[in-house]
Amino acid sequence: MTARQLADELEVSVRTVYRDVEALGAAGVPLYGAAGHAGGYRLVDGYRTRLTGLTVDEARAAFLVALPGAAAELGLGEALATARLKLRAALPAELREHIERIQERFLLDAPGWYGDVGQVPHLAVVAAAVWARRAVVLRYRRWRAPEEIERRVEPYGLVLKAGRWYLVAGGPTGIRTYRVDQILEIRSLAEEFGIPDGFDLAGYWNVYLADFRARLHTADALVRLTPEGARRLGVTPMGDGWTEVRVPIESIDHAHRAFLRLGADVEVLAPAELRSRIAETARTLAARYEA
Repeated sequence: MTARQLADELEVSVRTVYRDVEALGAAGVPLYGAAGHAGGYRLVDGYRTRLTGLTVDEARAAFLVALPGAAAELGLGEALATARLKLRAALPAELREHIERIQERFLLDAPGWYGDVGQVPHLAVVAAAVWARRAVVLRYRRWRAPEEIERRVEPYGLVLKAGRWYLVAGGPTGIRTYRVDQILEIRSLAEEFGIPDGFDLAGYWNVYLADFRARLHTADALVRLTPEGARRLGVTPMGDGWTEVRVPIESIDHAHRAFLRLGADVEVLAPAELRSRIAETARTLAARYEA
């Protein structure tokens, strides 16, 4: 295109086109001009912009654009803000308006209700090890004995699930999942590692979730519910009286805590161990409040 054609298209003066072409050339954009009747300015074939110069951190942050809280936790909050500005600047005006409408009308809030999502002090170190593919030594708190373990692991990836960060890592017992907020100490090592052939983070996580759900409810309980108890438990009540139903339970301990929350709106009929546990708790509470 000639300078005049560019000026008309962009609604600027020819002098502005000359100035901008010179500035683009100084910035490294491969423009060249040819004089004469058939001449004009042209870009080298195949040239593409780098989205107004995104840095490595900004490019990483761009993939977390819907999760500003997650980006901030990973130490990429400022990079995300800059990346958003650069991406916005690279969009045509009509697409910028569309993005603005989306931001005005839709919001993603990842953490679940009532969850106590506390501080994750070692997240930045874990994320750095994931980026660099370097092994770490963890001192980790788990729910079964021994409650604290120390283990050398190879961090394959991070997953954010319902507001909690999980580390997927290889170790002496195979690939395992660790809650990052349960890491007590972490020490980075100089050793680099390679990801096993065929490993896919999303695929592993889907299999892990399916296995978790399969192990979650391994038994059931027979209970009677008042209409209010049925409503709170998500069960369709059978008329205005009591509703008898079987519900899946994770364990006696978990079911004991869950059914106590329903108070007098539930009666556990089976299993006998669960019924006895709740009866004993009810007697203890009655004695305490009669005193």
